[in-house]
Amino acid sequence: MSKETQEQFKKIEDWLNTEYQQIHSGRATPMVLDGIQVELYEMMQPIRNIASISIEDPKTIRIAPWDKNAVKAIEKSLTDSNLGLGVVADSDGIRLIFPALTTERRQQTVKILGQVHEEARIRVRKIRGDVMDSLKDLPEDEQRNTKDEIQKLVDNTNANLESISKKKEQEVMGNE
Repeated sequence: MSKETQEQFKKIEDWLNTEYQQIHSGRATPMVLDGIQVELYEMMQPIRNIASISIEDPKTIRIAPWDKNAVKAIEKSLTDSNLGLGVVADSDGIRLIFPALTTERRQQTVKILGQVHEEARIRVRKIRGDVMDSLKDLPEDEQRNTKDEIQKLVDNTNANLESISKKKEQEVMGNE
């Protein structure tokens, strides 16, 4: 079994972490802004390219544009994005306020987390299937050894994915 397969499994774990960071958990995280584009100077730009982003407290992100004239454009993009966050603009920038999650919203978020987790598991199974298919030309002993090795790696990756998911679920439910 190759290093490439191990790297593919690692990429799935990284992907899951990235996806989870973009899901609103009631805590301020700059990752929620990754998909936000701002129309400025007649072109769309990622918010990170036109402002500094910092966390003021666990429920607030501060966005300070380098060009103060960009405040209105950033505010419009944030409002239009339907993130479900409070957007408060002042002369120096914008505060993004993360509201406390209701019990219903927490349950919906946990459901979304489960769907993303399942997608990661499907990706692992697909890689496992591809590797198993590629073993058909090998001698039987080598096939068995490689199958055992890949299964250990799959089990380890699934355990890591489960751990990542449980941690995020606890964060969403407020049981950290």
